[in-house]
Amino acid sequence: MAMLKCTSLEDIPKIHETARRAFNSGKTQSLEFRKQQIAQLAWLIKDHEDDWREALRADLGRHPQETDLLEFTGVYAEVTTAYKNIEKWAKPQSVDFSLNWFAMRPKLQTEPKGVVLIIAPFNLPLFLLLGPLTSAIAAGNAAVLKPSEQIPATSQLLAELLPKYLDNELYHVINGGVPETTKVCLSPEYVLVPADFQDTLVEALKEAYKSFYPDGPEKSDSFARMVSPAHAARIKRLIDETKGTIVLGGQTDVENRYIAPTVVRDVPVDDALMSEEIFGPVLPIVPVKDVDEAISIIQARDHPLAVYVFSTDKKFQEKVFKNTKSGSAIANDSIIHGGVPGLPVGGVGASGYGYYSSKQCFEDFSHYRTTMDNPSWVDTIAFGFRFPPYKPDYLKKLNALTGALPPRAGQKAAKRWGLWIVLALVGASASLLIKSGRFAQLKA
Repeated sequence: MAMLKCTSLEDIPKIHETARRAFNSGKTQSLEFRKQQIAQLAWLIKDHEDDWREALRADLGRHPQETDLLEFTGVYAEVTTAYKNIEKWAKPQSVDFSLNWFAMRPKLQTEPKGVVLIIAPFNLPLFLLLGPLTSAIAAGNAAVLKPSEQIPATSQLLAELLPKYLDNELYHVINGGVPETTKVCLSPEYVLVPADFQDTLVEALKEAYKSFYPDGPEKSDSFARMVSPAHAARIKRLIDETKGTIVLGGQTDVENRYIAPTVVRDVPVDDALMSEEIFGPVLPIVPVKDVDEAISIIQARDHPLAVYVFSTDKKFQEKVFKNTKSGSAIANDSIIHGGVPGLPVGGVGASGYGYYSSKQCFEDFSHYRTTMDNPSWVDTIAFGFRFPPYKPDYLKKLNALTGALPPRAGQKAAKRWGLWIVLALVGASASLLIKSGRFAQLKA
């Protein structure tokens, strides 16, 4: 396994200062510059696909097909989406039309937040690092990247390649050992199944197991390994402590980071397998009497990154989704929604805040700066009442700004067409006077 060259602690403040100084230079203000850097991200992978496959095989035992599907495809989709849409995303946004305020041209302008730190876990190291980096660049930020030290070959390759493709002053990689700060996973953590259907599900899983690994998963090149012996040992402990019945797999080899695909049935909700995120190839099956009990179990736990419902009954789907909270609500599939362009991936509550893909990620890395430009005639016609000396009729003008309150329960809203017509005529007249230059003459 590749040796990871760690960044010295003394260099980290210097790296941050370099990125901050480069950001303050204003070079990221150009949308064309941002697009160039975004495109380079795709070529950073494309030019070295075999190197990335080899690195992820060394770190995670991952088959190249999984790397292509889970890593490359996701990053390429993020790059192409941001590249095509950056002008639209960064365009100033007009707020809802208001007759009282339109003359000041209120708008929202996206601006970069500055130098951002992106820390990625080990399970999807390219997608969860370069995907958010794409959005950070699109928003105009400088960035410091911290890949996981658990995957030394992949992290070292990134540190070597990134300076060859992106601006060396704006974008940096730091490597080193810190505790994993996040564990993001779209894989199902447990299955809630009607008690009388549990046997059927177990048999179906056994059939799938045999078709996926006819010679056993330990000999298959299509089955990955745990990221480290420590993670393998943690999962072995959970398997050893379960009160459920192992009906599939269960074999472990901690030294070689191997945990067989394992299915455990009749798992109680207070079981060791339900006490923490497993983050490995173990699937607990929790039998329930009905959908209401299943919903109550989900509600009692931290909000997950996704809730998956496998049923063709639309009312059943709706009941589960309406009564649970999660980052995503997916019917009859799992995981693959993370690669759909335009669908952001993100959690809620304990599963995370914000998004790490699509336009919503661009917005997370942006600050919405409000802008207005008040022409002098507005105060003369409509807003002069706000300045001293105050006059007794100020309430009439304030009420004209806020409009009528919503009606009380059981009452109908009163129509105020007359006031709006008067205001519309005043606004239109003022605009015409300004365009003709006569407003300046009237003031003089």
